[in-house]
Amino acid sequence: MSTRVGVVLFPGSNCELDVIEAVCSLGAEGEILWHGDATTNGVDAVVVPGGFAHGDYLRPGAIARFSPVMEAVAEHARSGGPVVGICNGFQVLTEAGMLPGALQKNRGLKFVCSTSRLRVESTDSVLTSQLSVGDELVVPINHFEGNFTCSPETLAELTGDDRVVLRYIDNPNGSVDDIAGICSEDRNVVGLMPHPERATSELLGSSDGRGLLQSMLVAAGAATVA
Repeated sequence: MSTRVGVVLFPGSNCELDVIEAVCSLGAEGEILWHGDATTNGVDAVVVPGGFAHGDYLRPGAIARFSPVMEAVAEHARSGGPVVGICNGFQVLTEAGMLPGALQKNRGLKFVCSTSRLRVESTDSVLTSQLSVGDELVVPINHFEGNFTCSPETLAELTGDDRVVLRYIDNPNGSVDDIAGICSEDRNVVGLMPHPERATSELLGSSDGRGLLQSMLVAAGAATVA
């Protein structure tokens, strides 16, 4: 059977079909998980995609964290299943307490829509296991509140535990320590602002996102999820 990837859909999400097309191009199956349903339907991996969940009212992810599906996503993670939050999904995961830190408005208060150059800092995560430390990737970004921030104590913990998985080579948004992506203590929850699902073919300008998504699928195939 193919690996099944559930993609959470909130009112205002706009990247869910991009993720499904990307994982299907890698041989997996993708399906929508409605935010109002308190289940992940037994999928092997969960992606919380980009967009503007609930219109980003209050602040990005602050309302989405209370959706019934998020407790099921948290249980999936506690059972060892891969969870990846992309852009708005990263914001949702921090608001839900599944990842530390927060995403604030970009440096200069400017919306950024461009390609970013990333460096792989750790391969000990469900999103980077099939890559090598030092690999440089070209992956699109598209956000206004992608400036990762955290306390000095949390930053020391993230760096000391090798939980910074991706850094910007040319920091586009002011993120502390050039952080583009981090993982949880158990390494199976990852949040990143760049969009790997938009970098799966040279026709899109880059295929560098494939290794990231392939890593997630490999982890999903190996995970034992209740």
